[in-house]
Parts: sequence; structure tokens; C-alpha cells
Amino acid sequence: MIPKINNILYCTGLGSGSPYVFRYALSIAQKYDAKIHIIHSHESLTPAAQNMADLYIVNGTANDVLENAFVEINKEIHERLEKLCAKETSSDPQGIDRVASITITKLPPKQAILEEAKTREADLIVLGSHRHSVLSDAMLGSTALKVLHQATIPVMVVRIPEGFQEEGF
Repeated sequence: MIPKINNILYCTGLGSGSPYVFRYALSIAQKYDAKIHIIHSHESLTPAAQNMADLYIVNGTANDVLENAFVEINKEIHERLEKLCAKETSSDPQGIDRVASITITKLPPKQAILEEAKTREADLIVLGSHRHSVLSDAMLGSTALKVLHQATIPVMVVRIPEGFQEEGF
């Protein structure tokens, strides 16, 4: 039985390889007439960073300043993702309609990806991976490795070529 892919979760950290990985998600979406759901995650401040902000920003306003910054950053991230989608889907007759949602969250990346995959009823997770040293993978692990080991659906890890740079992104 050939699997039917209806929903693809494309995960991005907005690095220089994002367009490269998005093209894989788009290619699969075109083949299966699937929808792409995009997720970008950036974690909240660590407790140490939060304490530092509280020290240097007038009491009571640190949370307001940080929340306003988060809103502005999310707006910029959303605009970058929309620009990426518009550029990459411009030659597709269904174009931007293939992109069903863009989610930006403060959750840790692995948690955000796994929760979004469940929420969007994803049939496939597509994400990129950079070259890591054996030591860094052993000590910290990469998001791709963590998702690969804990996902309950297929995961496509796209290796981003070393030194890859996309113009205009």
C-alpha cells in the first residue's frame, strides 16, 4: 500500500538552508497534492537571562519589554516565512495555497515539532540538519536527532550541504 500524504510539517530555524529544505517539502506536497504546515520555534529566555533582564530593566517593565520584543520578532519571522513561501511556490499553479499554516512558538524545538505534528495531523515531518561533531551530538543532540527518535510518523531529514548559502534569504 502506498502511503497517502495529506499534511506535511516543515520545520525551520530560518537558517541559510531553509529554502533548500523547503523545496523538499514542496516537492512532496506537489506529488501528493498535500498541504504544508510550517513551524518555527524559539525558546523563551533561560532563567539566568530572565534574571539579567530583570536586573537591568526597571522592575515591572522587563516582562512588558520582552513580550513586546517577542511580538515584533514573531511578526518579522512570519514575514520572512511568507516571503520564502511566495518565492518558492511562484512556479506552482497552486502556489501559496499549498501552505496551510505558519506557527511560531516559544516552546523548545523538539517539543514544538512533535506537538504541532499531532495538532496538524501531519503524515510527514520535514526538517534540515547541519553537520555536527560526534561530541556535540553525544552531549547535546540535535533537534533533528531528537525528533527522529521520538516521532510517531515518518521524518525526512534533509542534509544541508556544507557551506550552502541562499541568496536573498
